[in-house]
Amino acid sequence: MKSTRAIRIITSLSLGVVALSAITWLGLGQISGQISRIDVFAGLADRPEKVNSALNYLVVGSDNREGLSKEQLKKLRVGGVKVAAGGRSDTMLLVHISKSRDTAFIVSLPRDTLVTIPAHTSQDGKSQIPARPGKLNAAFAFGGAPLLIQTIEGMTQLKIDHYVEISFAGFVGVVDALGGIQVCSKVAIDDPKSHLVMAAGTHTLDGVEALKYVRTRDFDGRGDIGRMERQQKFVSAVIRKATSSGTLLNPIKLANFYSATISTVKMDSSVNKNDLLTLAKQMRNLSSGNVRTLTVPLSDPNGRYPGLGSVVIWDSTLAPELWNRIKNDTALVDTVVTAKSSASPSGSASASPSATMVDKFKTHTAAENPCGTNK
Repeated sequence: MKSTRAIRIITSLSLGVVALSAITWLGLGQISGQISRIDVFAGLADRPEKVNSALNYLVVGSDNREGLSKEQLKKLRVGGVKVAAGGRSDTMLLVHISKSRDTAFIVSLPRDTLVTIPAHTSQDGKSQIPARPGKLNAAFAFGGAPLLIQTIEGMTQLKIDHYVEISFAGFVGVVDALGGIQVCSKVAIDDPKSHLVMAAGTHTLDGVEALKYVRTRDFDGRGDIGRMERQQKFVSAVIRKATSSGTLLNPIKLANFYSATISTVKMDSSVNKNDLLTLAKQMRNLSSGNVRTLTVPLSDPNGRYPGLGSVVIWDSTLAPELWNRIKNDTALVDTVVTAKSSASPSGSASASPSATMVDKFKTHTAAENPCGTNK
């Protein structure tokens, strides 16, 4: 059903980063004991080398809709709480936190990315499936978090340090706990699949409307690519709102925010309370201006592959360069300094440096606000 298909598109891009921020910035010991734990790294072999102390989190959104009220389900028009058997995740992102803990990169990974899914055991445990081409979201469906991590590590040669999985049930509560999120659209949106009707301009969306906004994908003909761009703008708005309002630093406000997120979060079993407390202290100076969002560079967002249909293909030059920079914890935006000649009062030519910023990966900072305000 279209409604079932649409609701599976819930983004972890905003909920995941905000939940991760709550866990790390809050720094309260009781959080660690209340987060559900899952073992995602056991049995993984031949993993990429870890070359520094920077951290890579894989944040994944599942299709679990438990926790939504009947009224919310009715407004979203998604049917009941039950979903089809088998895990699904149509939104995945890599969150890189620098070794100095003052910079973060958030990279969107298209669900239809053409990948090589490693050999694995079938879901019924009865047969061994050989390595084969597939789409990235199929790795999660076939083997859950372990196979997804193995697939991404093979594609990027980045070691995933921690895993965060979030159902979309808490998304509405998170947005409402922040008092709504402001978004801007240059065009009117009328999407019958997500049931979002919104005039062009600036809007402050409550949880239900925000949920419609982040899953809309068909109104402009750009599909997942357009949707990911809107998601990146949305997570930037969430980070601006959380940091500017002091939500993550105010114990009273944080209590509501915490209760709206914690029940939806699962983390890998290797992270412990001390890890979270240390990271919390280290990341207190991370500002929205030091958070960059981007999509992995693509050579063909509308590719085709026999037996798979429509696929997304990463750029064979820029994508490896991106992963190499992240692995080595180097800047994504280059500063190129050139000599610029200018006449001195004596008439002789003198050279003064001129700096140019080169952003080949088309990143955006969370501080950039197309609305022009920080509401």
